[in-house]
Amino acid sequence: MIVFIASDSRNGGVTGVFRGFEDAAGKLGWKVQFMDGDGKSEKQQELLHRAIMLHPDGIIFGGFDAGGFPAQVAAARKAGIKLVGWHAAKQPGPTRDLFINVATRSTTVAALAVEFVIKDAMERKRPVGVVLFTDSQFEVARAKTRAMVKALERCRTVRPCRILAIQDIPISEASRLVPDAVPPLVKRFGAEWTYSLAINDVYFDQISFPLSFVNRFDILNVSAGDGSSQALSRIRSERSQQAASVAEPLRMQGFQLADELNRAFAGEHSSGYVSRPILVTSHVLKDAGSDGIEAGLGFEAAYVRIWSGK
Repeated sequence: MIVFIASDSRNGGVTGVFRGFEDAAGKLGWKVQFMDGDGKSEKQQELLHRAIMLHPDGIIFGGFDAGGFPAQVAAARKAGIKLVGWHAAKQPGPTRDLFINVATRSTTVAALAVEFVIKDAMERKRPVGVVLFTDSQFEVARAKTRAMVKALERCRTVRPCRILAIQDIPISEASRLVPDAVPPLVKRFGAEWTYSLAINDVYFDQISFPLSFVNRFDILNVSAGDGSSQALSRIRSERSQQAASVAEPLRMQGFQLADELNRAFAGEHSSGYVSRPILVTSHVLKDAGSDGIEAGLGFEAAYVRIWSGK
């Protein structure tokens, strides 16, 4: 049995990768149990303890830092439980706590998001004034934020090009707190605020109404992760102020989690594979059609061949 502990089931990235993992686990004949951490560290700690008591073969850290739970990690290792993670450490690859952390590189994600903003600003001939939404609880979020700030500081093609504010709002509270954060930001920065960047799509789930209420239809929102279904629907419609998302290949990463666990059970090394993020715009979604943005990656057949020994 494998226990998948989600940081927060309201996070579309976490649920997307779980659905991919669940499908992959089905092909391997594994039993899976899902647990929801509700975005609370205390709840995640409790679930880790509960999961260890179930004596599973493996535990997946779904979207929260494994390094924040040293006692639980040590207990799981002592019990012989294999540990893997998705966005559970600063960078992808093996860590001190995990057989592997599956993720794209935060610097690549951040660079794609900033490049889109700068290119859009050049085409529209307007300045770049960014409000950046982040969650400092998570190292991967801090790494993305640092990378976006540095990329904007290096911008030489648009002037001005600067970060106006960094709003530190927990992902689990984003839908509630972002609408209240908008009016003070508009009052403070006025027309200087032209773009929003965020480390996750969830920050834009409830931002449209407060922006429209103050007649700021000109502000464009770009997410540096994770390509949630809600965000892709907004972008596809072309009626939303969210212009782009740097999406994780979530289903593929779910399959990779299964493959890495399979390797761990067999006593092999982790694959070391790092997937590339996908810059998703309305044009990309139109080209992909009903097949979706991961349709041409070919990962499912490749993993099934590996697992069948062919």
